[in-house]
Amino acid sequence: MEEKERKYTTVSIPVQLYEKIKNRIEGTGFTSVSDYVTYVLREVLASLEEEEKEEVFSEEEEEKVKERLRALGYLD
Repeated sequence: MEEKERKYTTVSIPVQLYEKIKNRIEGTGFTSVSDYVTYVLREVLASLEEEEKEEVFSEEEEEKVKERLRALGYLD
């Protein structure tokens, strides 16, 4: 099975940040600063996407739920 060709782009970060990351990944499974930055960005994006998926009640929906709970005797 032929592996799909991966395409990359270059993103510039400050040298000082690069050096901090480079020092941080020493002795870890990350083989490069790029690998680490890619991992971190994927984690951040996944977390944001998960937050967006969470259902949030509107004020009106929340009031309806509270009314139902009051009617059932769960709230005073």
